[in-house]
Amino acid sequence: MSPALPPDLVADLFRHRYGRMVAGLCRVLGPSRLDLAEDVVQEALLRALRTWPTDGVPANPESWVFAVARNAALDALRRQQIGRQVEAELQRWAAEPAPTATASEPGSIDDDTLRMLFLCSHPDVPADARVPLLLKTVCGLGVPAIARALLQKEATIAQRLVRAKAKLQGGVPFEMPPPAELPARLELVQSALYLMFNEGYRAHAGPELLRSDLVHEAVRLCALLLEVPALRTPGGHALLALMLLLGARSPARVDAAGELVPLAQQDRTLWDRRWLGCGFHHLQRSIGGTQLTTYHCEAAIASVHAAAPDYAHTDWHRISTEYDRLLALAPSPVVQLNRAVAVGKLHGAAAGLQALAGIREARALDDYFLLGAVTAQFHWELGDHAAAVAALRQTLSQSCSEPERRLLQQRLLACERGERAPDW
Repeated sequence: MSPALPPDLVADLFRHRYGRMVAGLCRVLGPSRLDLAEDVVQEALLRALRTWPTDGVPANPESWVFAVARNAALDALRRQQIGRQVEAELQRWAAEPAPTATASEPGSIDDDTLRMLFLCSHPDVPADARVPLLLKTVCGLGVPAIARALLQKEATIAQRLVRAKAKLQGGVPFEMPPPAELPARLELVQSALYLMFNEGYRAHAGPELLRSDLVHEAVRLCALLLEVPALRTPGGHALLALMLLLGARSPARVDAAGELVPLAQQDRTLWDRRWLGCGFHHLQRSIGGTQLTTYHCEAAIASVHAAAPDYAHTDWHRISTEYDRLLALAPSPVVQLNRAVAVGKLHGAAAGLQALAGIREARALDDYFLLGAVTAQFHWELGDHAAAVAALRQTLSQSCSEPERRLLQQRLLACERGERAPDW
């Protein structure tokens, strides 16, 4: 045992290993005992928080948590007099090394987390509950974070999770879907991975803007999907390209003090060149096939930003065109909002406000702070400081991360002083 508990060690284990531990237990216990798998992993992590500060940290913290979770599962099963049926398999699972991000043989997936992804997208699970279930079991996101990511109420998400787990009680197998079901199931898995990435790339609440663990895990799982020939699609390459091209900006998105740095002020020399190179490689590989996906459009937009030598030389015409294509493929208020930003950059703030009018009338984004922030920016650029101040004050009452809130507060003070609108 080591003498002290390193800061955030348990939180780090939760972020990086929670999903894998739940998935590993679910493989052994069966999907019908998903609640048990989640409970014992959480119990093990809580026990670590209670005992490690006084008893010291084990030489292998992850193995310790695995063992506690396994034993808790066995205790629960023995009380039900079915522990012997799974005890040997649990012992083998606990002794297994951590899985790598590479499939052991062509056409196979040897990562329990990916099997869990496809389990949660099973046709028996209600359609509106699949993504919440994926984010809960694989990412370890709580109900509030899932609700923010999906722009839903917490009560709605909680009800969907209950329904989803009830469906898994019916004996859904923990295995890859048959070939005929793969395309539809893959689409759901990709959607969940993108939501996971987005929650890491821009946390919807909390003290930090970035959760790099979620960004890296989403990239890892997306890359792992592409290792399997049956899952290797142009859309999959486009999704990975999108994640890499956006994720490459992470080193420049916050400064040394943890403050948010807007895109216009970012030092592009800090962007991760390796991720950019891999992103453009997968974008090239995504060109093919007959289906244009939303990921193709979004990756194209990210590539325009990545290719620009600086903010002033951004090709806003190309970005606006890609948002038009994206809106035709998958119309949504968030896409409309992003398109309005491009329209405002291309044609001016008045045109941007006009593009926002329909979103405000529909009221679908009334609780989404970026709508107010963009509205304030356009009013500010037009010199209407009173309208900009009103929009910023309303925006500050809505949910966002603390770095975003501090930036909004700084902008509010600057606007109240009558300063010129900054670039964004």
